[in-house]
Amino acid sequence: MSTEKLEVLTPENCQLIFIDHQPQMAFGVQSIDRQTLKNNTVALAKAARVFDIPTTITTVETESFSGHTYPELLEVFPAHPLLERTSMNSWDDQKVRDSLAANGRRKIIVSGLWTEVCNNTFALSAMHDADYEIYMVADASGGTSKEAHDYAMQRMVQAGVVPVTWQQVLLEWQRDWAHRDTYDAVMDIVREHSGAYGMGVDYAYTMVHGAPERSEHGERLDPVPANTASNEAA
Repeated sequence: MSTEKLEVLTPENCQLIFIDHQPQMAFGVQSIDRQTLKNNTVALAKAARVFDIPTTITTVETESFSGHTYPELLEVFPAHPLLERTSMNSWDDQKVRDSLAANGRRKIIVSGLWTEVCNNTFALSAMHDADYEIYMVADASGGTSKEAHDYAMQRMVQAGVVPVTWQQVLLEWQRDWAHRDTYDAVMDIVREHSGAYGMGVDYAYTMVHGAPERSEHGERLDPVPANTASNEAA
């Protein structure tokens, strides 16, 4: 029995690819709220930056159809080249293959649009042709319907793809809260992108541990009960 997929993801054993996070592709997504999709994608990118994960960004038909990659994603990797393609399948482009090979890691984490086309074909091809392990970030990817996304995920899982979520990946990379060199940066991502978990972290920091609030604000004014008698007289 192969044990590679039993290995926890670490900053040393994996790489990441973002596929076609472009406006026209996002317009067609119906399987996940699109603002949530962007939030999760940018959070995953920030996590990769914190842990220095080799990252590939590829785009399709930018000028003729898909539009420019989310600026919030590009701000995380301002110096990364954008590997333009014509094929829906990223594996068909030699630049993409070369980038993945140069990173030298067999585990590829994938975030892309759409799940049922660009993600699915890339995953199956990379596994079939080069024996890569694929980890599909389900909540940083999207399909043209819930069924399209779900059945594409099922097809890939049946073929050996490992389904994950962005926060799962982040916390596997962190692994131990004693790793203080990345702790603060991870908590920053959690507080900004993790919804209720992030709110809970803010609450614990400020209300339990007495940490200062993250943002400055105007003076907090004490309650002043309204003068009921004056209101009635008026």
